[in-house]
Amino acid sequence: MTGLVLKLGPKERVLINGAVIENGEKRSRISIVTPDASILRLRDAIHPEEVTTPVRRVCYIAQLVLSGDTAPDQARLQLLRGIEQLSQVFTDRDSRRNLETATIAVVEARHYQVLRALRTLLPREERLFAARER
Repeated sequence: MTGLVLKLGPKERVLINGAVIENGEKRSRISIVTPDASILRLRDAIHPEEVTTPVRRVCYIAQLVLSGDTAPDQARLQLLRGIEQLSQVFTDRDSRRNLETATIAVVEARHYQVLRALRTLLPREERLFAARER
């Protein structure tokens, strides 16, 4: 079986195809076998007021697709432009690999993978901003 496996903690919420689903009292594991399902862990969600940096902005666009608030074809160009802009700053090999993964995922309309690849850049972005403030 292929697909996404979600491991949910007690009372954890996840958005699947626009429906909020809350886990019960115990940990559980759910296999998502529908290839085009839109899935977003609500604990990982970026709220609009938190979109204050370039990486968060691009992550938020991918999140809007996953939540069903933006159509994938409308977000595609914004995502590709955002990733291109990020590639001007994140030039190390690991970051480049994550940006390439995100780009391929955008082209293939796999928005969960886009968000997952881009989220790896958040700690690096924080370090860059912290270094700039010194």
